[in-house]
Amino acid sequence: MSGDRVGIVLVSHSAAVADAVAELARGLAGGGDLAPVAAAGGLPGGGLGTSSELISAAAEAVDAGAGVALLVDLGSAVLTVKALLAEGDELPAGARLVDAPFVEGAVAAVVTASTGADLAAVEAAAAEAYSYRKV
Repeated sequence: MSGDRVGIVLVSHSAAVADAVAELARGLAGGGDLAPVAAAGGLPGGGLGTSSELISAAAEAVDAGAGVALLVDLGSAVLTVKALLAEGDELPAGARLVDAPFVEGAVAAVVTASTGADLAAVEAAAAEAYSYRKV
């Protein structure tokens, strides 16, 4: 795991989607000493859905003490992360739900966290992805 960098957790209803977005974000971040990234997708048995257990385990795995940014794909993933944050002891201190587009935000978060930026900067970079225009 990378020093005191912000960790990134990608929460999707699908393990394949979470894993693919994590792989894409790592690849586009350019290699080297990247911030820790974990995918928390689907249910423990492999089905579609969100799992508080998988999310908590992923957050613990990437927590290096600088905070954890959680990016989510759809509605119930948001609700699951909000419930974990409300419980107060299910996620590492400094864990934060980031309001950002899932793919573009994940790339921006990993790139920014890999520079050693703090959690506020990682969150801002991910949220800025809402303004990326494609046409």
